[in-house]
Order: sequence, then C-alpha cells, then structure tokens
Amino acid sequence: MKKKSIFNSLLFKLVFGIILGIFIGRVSNETLMMIFDTIKSVLGQLIFYAVPIIILGFITPAIVSLSEDAGKVLTTTLVICYLSSIGAAFFSLIVGNAVIPSLNIASEVAGQREIPESIFKLGIDPLMPVMTALVTSIIFGLAVVWTKSETFTKLLKEFNNITLEIVNRVIIKILPFFIFTTFAELSYTGVINEQLPVFIKIILIVIVMHYIWLALLYGIGGAISKTNPMEVLKHYGPAYVTALGTMSSAATLSVALKQARKAKTLDAKIRDFVIPLCSNTHLCGSVLTETFFVMVVSQILYGKIPTMGDMILFILLLGIFAIGAPGVPGGTVMASLGLIISVLGFGDNGTALMLSIFALQDSFGTACNITGDGAIALMVTGLFKKVPKEEVKLEENI
Repeated sequence: MKKKSIFNSLLFKLVFGIILGIFIGRVSNETLMMIFDTIKSVLGQLIFYAVPIIILGFITPAIVSLSEDAGKVLTTTLVICYLSSIGAAFFSLIVGNAVIPSLNIASEVAGQREIPESIFKLGIDPLMPVMTALVTSIIFGLAVVWTKSETFTKLLKEFNNITLEIVNRVIIKILPFFIFTTFAELSYTGVINEQLPVFIKIILIVIVMHYIWLALLYGIGGAISKTNPMEVLKHYGPAYVTALGTMSSAATLSVALKQARKAKTLDAKIRDFVIPLCSNTHLCGSVLTETFFVMVVSQILYGKIPTMGDMILFILLLGIFAIGAPGVPGGTVMASLGLIISVLGFGDNGTALMLSIFALQDSFGTACNITGDGAIALMVTGLFKKVPKEEVKLEENI
C-alpha cells in the first residue's frame, strides 16, 4: 500500500490551519472577519449538529454489543471519570498551594477588538441536546439488551456504519477550515497577541500539570491492561490538535474515535462505548485547570487562597458537575459558576476574571480531556479483560 504524504494528513492540515489563522487574523479587516465569522458559524453548527448523531451512532450499538456487561461497563466508566477528575483537582490543589503564593501575577486583562457581525446567520440546530443524546443512547441501548431485539441490533449496526461515513466524509473534512476561522478570530480580537502574555506563567504551569496527569493516567491504564500505553497515546496527536482548535470535547469526538480505532490494545466494543461517553463525562483537564485558576483569582482579588476545607468541598462537588457539564467551549466553568460563587464566595469581579483566564487556556484543557479518554478506555479494557478481536477499518486519511 502506498504511503500517503504527511501534507495530506489531518494533523498537518490542523496545524497549518492554526498557523494560517493566526497570521490572517492579524492582518484582516472587518470585512474579512465578517466573512470568516460567517464561515465559522456555519461549519460550527454542522459539527455540533453531528455530535448527538455520533453519540447515538456509537454508544447505543456499543452497549448492545457489550450485552450483559453493559451496565457494569457504564458504572465502572463513570466512577473512573469521577476519580480521574477529582484526582486531577487534588493534584492541582497541592501544586497551587506550593506555587501560587510565590508568583507575581497581574490581574489586568488587555482590551479586545470585537468580531464584526456575520453577513448572515444560518440556524442548524442539533436534533437534541448533547446530554439528551447521551441519556437516550444509554437507556435505549440497555432496553435493546434487555429485550434481546434482533431487529434493532441489526439496525443499530447499520446506523453505526452510517455514522462512520458522516464522520469520515463530512466532519473530518471541514474541521481544518473551522479551526482556521477560529484562530483567525482569536488573533483578530487580540486574545493571542495581547492577553496570553499576561497570564503566560500560570498557563504554562497548568499545561505542564496536564501532561503529568496524562502520563499518570496512561501509566495506570497500561498497568491495568498489561499493555504498552503508548500504543494508544501515539495515535492521539490529531485529536489533541483538533481539541486545541475547537476547544470542545464534543466537537473533537469524531477525530478521537477515528484515532482510538487505530490502537490495537483497545477492545473494539469497549472503545466505541467509552470514548463517546467520556467526551462528555471525563473533563480532567478542565477540572484541573479550574481548580488552579480559582486559587489564582482568589489570591489576586482577595489576597489569599481559599481555605483547605472550602477547596476540598469545591473539588468533590466540581467532580460531579464535570460529569454533567456539556463538552463545549467553557462548559465546565459555566456549569460550575454556582459552586464558585456559593462555595468559594466569588463576587462579580472574581467570576469575570475567572471566565477570562479560563478562556485563554480552554483549548489546552480540552486537549487534556480528550487525550485522557484513551487512557480511560484502556483501563476499562483491562478491567473487563477484553481481548481485541477485530478492528473496524476507517478511511486512511490521517
């Protein structure tokens, strides 16, 4: 088989889109940005329209394939997601208490240019909300298992194949353009050029913590499955870069599934169930980041880090909120604003600054989330001692 050029790979297209977007955004005028914003809006709506379909098309057939083990796999996966999230948060708490008091971090946020209004707006609403799709896929899948319906089992397998084609022929193709327009906007508004340097210290610290946590997760996954975790991790490059551009675990789901299917050590049935499930329930990177940033903002505005008791309560509740948070840009922090206000006592200035800082690194937190899902799938594969028997072939364009 002829080896494809790196220039045709999705990873190259995504990185090129990011670099080109940053450059174009810096030199663009309002007219160009109106066009880019319109394109971004349409492509983004197409991507998010497909997310519930992808969840239904992968999780439901996967549950049916798991048969009697479906309930056990679901419970185990959710428990692991929660433990990973609060574990990452406690790790962040320890590092934050050790590092934050010695940092000199400015709280001023540079002004931004506004994105001009789109030329036109096209409403492409998803068939249902992401969490509705997630709950529907689980309940419907379990019902098919309980009733042993052969007709729906066959239909769901066909639906899975149809969904794969949607991913390959539509979502994967438009992602580089969506990421290009996203970074063009970030560059135009000044987020990349002006705001990022203000918080470069804390963002770099958080990114390093992401990598440490991912290394720990994959180490545990390898130990539980008794396999080399690099067999899974090495395929996640395109998914990581996609997450950097989309800032959304849900929008990156198609690429994550595509890449995870290349890992020989993941059981096919567990993989197709766990990866879509984790895209909305495993937000370890976002939780780690939010924990660190609430401590930073508290130090900046209130002159001290929240008490240990308040932080522990915040983390335990945040882990629950993260499981229910939507896998969209800023989903975790938006879902947990009530905790930030009620448990930590943040006022309007605190929540505003928290949202601003979180937005600057949201792409890296999302990339950590989506990459960590592969480690969760490896753990579940090992726990249920599932030996991969066959790999479903996808279009080789990465």
